Amino acid sequence: MNSVFKPLAMGFAVAAAFPASSALAQSISVATASSVIITAARQPQAAIDVLADNVVITAEQIQQSGAASVVDLLQQQRGIEISRNGGPGNNSSVFMRGGNNTQNLVLIDGVRVGSSTTGGASWSTIPLSQIDHIEIVYGPLSSLYGADAMSGVIHIFTKKTPGALNATASVGAGSYGTRKLQAGVSGSVSSNLSLALNVAHDEDDGFSATKPGAGIYSYNPDKDGYKLDSVSLRADYEVSKDLGFGAKFLQSRLHAQFDSGLGYDDYNVQNLETISVFGKGRINDIWTASLTVAQSADRGFTDASYGKSQIDTVQNLTTFQNDIRVGKDVLQLLAERREETVYATTPALNGERKTDSLAASYILKHEAHLASASFRYDRSSVYGSHTTGSIAYGYKLNDAWRVNASYGSSFRAPTFNELYYPGYGVASNKPEQAKNAEAGIYYEFGDTQLSAVFYQNKATDLLVSTNTCPVDVKGHPYGCAYNVNKATMSGLTVGANTRIGDWSLRGSVDIQDPKDDTTGLRLARRSKKHGSLAAEYTIAKAKIGAETVFSGDRFDDVANKKTLAGYGLLNIYGTYEVAKNLSLIGRWNNALNKDYELAKNYATAGSSVFVGLNYGFK
Repeated sequence: MNSVFKPLAMGFAVAAAFPASSALAQSISVATASSVIITAARQPQAAIDVLADNVVITAEQIQQSGAASVVDLLQQQRGIEISRNGGPGNNSSVFMRGGNNTQNLVLIDGVRVGSSTTGGASWSTIPLSQIDHIEIVYGPLSSLYGADAMSGVIHIFTKKTPGALNATASVGAGSYGTRKLQAGVSGSVSSNLSLALNVAHDEDDGFSATKPGAGIYSYNPDKDGYKLDSVSLRADYEVSKDLGFGAKFLQSRLHAQFDSGLGYDDYNVQNLETISVFGKGRINDIWTASLTVAQSADRGFTDASYGKSQIDTVQNLTTFQNDIRVGKDVLQLLAERREETVYATTPALNGERKTDSLAASYILKHEAHLASASFRYDRSSVYGSHTTGSIAYGYKLNDAWRVNASYGSSFRAPTFNELYYPGYGVASNKPEQAKNAEAGIYYEFGDTQLSAVFYQNKATDLLVSTNTCPVDVKGHPYGCAYNVNKATMSGLTVGANTRIGDWSLRGSVDIQDPKDDTTGLRLARRSKKHGSLAAEYTIAKAKIGAETVFSGDRFDDVANKKTLAGYGLLNIYGTYEVAKNLSLIGRWNNALNKDYELAKNYATAGSSVFVGLNYGFK
């Protein structure tokens, strides 16, 4: 079979396994057209009208998942691969559509989070126990969100419960000394005021993060566990139907052990904090304005055999957004300011940069036609100005089928390490840039959803470590970070889910070619094929399910010399409603006890079980 059509055939074969007949769809809906997505346009949209490819992970899915971390949950989603240096609590990366971990943007309740020195979010500090749901939007979104949204945006929403005041609690324990506790209360205190408060504690004794093959400077046979404490608080006050205010707060503290050789208890202490205060009001019948002032902090302390260090990133963000209705269409005008400050034990990293932004977007909805266009101008005090834009068009063939096409540009800002780290950074480094084109077809009727999207994201000026630095050779004898590479991330992503009687079925497959165009080699830690399949059966008050996660081989290094073998994992789970508002959950991860690696010579969990009780969750 022709090499071009073989991946297409494989992808549609997975989709074809899920019937599209409305007669098979039941009355209970999962993420149907009634779902609302905020991230794709910075405003609420019916899921059926969203032109960007997306996935929503619901509160119910999170509760039933029994996942140990946010990264484990994301691994089950289409378009996403992960790597991790050991078990939960250790350094993790998330790759969207073949892009790097630094090329996706992470938001918590609308607030940008991440490190300005290393780039990307500190995934292990994000507490799964605090999350209500997650929106994943694929493709370039720099024209809406600015720097770093090259591969997509992962938007995390903390817990709150609509309606009357309601208490929730959960407790669980499992293999490797896993213990989890969570308690919360949320709901309406009065007709005008609603509150939500959640606290959680996660703990794991762990296993050795490294294997003997890591060598004497890394391997340590001791257990590497973690403790994660978190709290979230939010308040919403409605002055009238046209005016409201609110505040949101999240804090988590992670103490995680890792390995850097024998004879030392290496550990990290990381703190994640986000706080935002906002107001939203309707100016007139067509104009709604909102103002948000927020701060996020990523603070990390390391005590290791090679020394101690402290690196803190603080970001202050102010956003003024205006949504103006033009008939059925919406014009959005945005002004934003972002201030990044770094405090580090490495003096050269200490500093700040400011970015001022202006953006405009227009969303059109006219009968069978859907369209959007957006434009953004960012001006940084460090790397100068950058302009991005995107345009998308969708056509509804009928009530169930829709086709989309889009084109957009994006960029990633150089990190403080890539600019200033002694012997590595180069102050003149420029942002990475990318241009993405994609086309997709979607089916949605009742409880059945199918999608197939082909994309090609071409990136230039990629910042990589070069063995010989093109500039300032005296100051960089061992090479440096420099804009020298080009890459193409292309592929087909297919997703499907449905309900047939008492069965729920879900599946996805990604066939991709994440290639370094400068060398012709595959990008590190990314596969050619990966995906997942899941089936769940409901009987009376019980649900039982099985899911698989699979990946082809990967290379651990840019030279493609160190191979990471492909893997397939089987997870089994079940829930049982013991009484009203009380359910028992059980999960058996890696049931076949597969030995696999997400990073070379770093260990992963073997067969493990988790049992818990959930109270009060809807």
